Amino acid sequence: MINKNKKITYKSSGVDVDKGNRFINEISPIVKETSRDGADSKLGGFGSIFDLSKLDYKDPLLVSATDGVGTKLKLAFDSNMHDTVGIDLVAMCVNDILAQGGEPLFFLDYFATSKLDITQAADVLRGIAKGCKIAGCALVGGETAELPGFYKKNHYDLAGFCVGAVERDRLLPLPVKDGDVIVGLPSSGIHSNGYSLVHKIISNNNIDLKKESLGDNKLIRLLLEPTRIYTREVQTITKRTNTLKAVAHITGGGLTENLPRVISDKFSSEILLSKYPATPIYSWIKHNSQLEDEELMRTFNCGIGLVMVFDCEKFEDTRSILESENIPFALIGEVIKKEVEPVIYRGKLNL
Repeated sequence: MINKNKKITYKSSGVDVDKGNRFINEISPIVKETSRDGADSKLGGFGSIFDLSKLDYKDPLLVSATDGVGTKLKLAFDSNMHDTVGIDLVAMCVNDILAQGGEPLFFLDYFATSKLDITQAADVLRGIAKGCKIAGCALVGGETAELPGFYKKNHYDLAGFCVGAVERDRLLPLPVKDGDVIVGLPSSGIHSNGYSLVHKIISNNNIDLKKESLGDNKLIRLLLEPTRIYTREVQTITKRTNTLKAVAHITGGGLTENLPRVISDKFSSEILLSKYPATPIYSWIKHNSQLEDEELMRTFNCGIGLVMVFDCEKFEDTRSILESENIPFALIGEVIKKEVEPVIYRGKLNL
């Protein structure tokens, strides 16, 4: 029987439209700071407009990417630290755009939660805006969804969407040859994949994230260190030289799965693990998981977050550019004739 004496409203059902509007008003100035040529980053329309004619492209292709942050979000929930996962969200999309040789142009986000907490959501959006500014793309819109009863209290999920552009004749990857140089750019930490294994380490060892330290740093801060965005590095190279043949964003599957995506199956890649940086967070993971190097390389970035393949005949000029622009890098291997496996590891990680 219907209870005619009890009025049911959208708000009493769990969706507060007024609160959503207050949230939009709070983040609008933050979003405006990400504006760039071609976009004005105004919120409120049914769609977002980008004027590609404002940019100096002759024969552009559009490149798109979408991604999330995965179970790294659980660390944000458990620690109540929400200021960095937005950067992760942007990085996971933007770095995929860069792997095609593209310039990131604009970004949209999806934020879903059971009950909107304006303070929490604003922290996340500040991170997204910061990531967009680092990446050089405009935050042109998004969706904030209140889904009553769908998520645990104070939990949320994120998805990001990025569109970039690249000149047709500069689209990556390009064909490689035997001897081409493989260069690694350092990661900032774990980035945004492999966290299900990290959670298992924390659970199995009863680690208190609020108390645990690693050297001079709190473990939780190292685990939440945002994914590095490589726009400056890749754009510097593509604008100053034509020697770049391929870029691989080292995410889920590690280098083992991601480098073969951009190198012809007519070749293999020889990787020198001793050239990888010694990083405390990966030493911690190896010690607590007892994983062998090859399994680590198939799960994590292990200290190298982006891999670039350069023409071996012109690499000295490229090296000069990397050094003059203060871009940290490591020579981690080379393209070789086809072997049984697409990636051949030599030596051991410095862990």
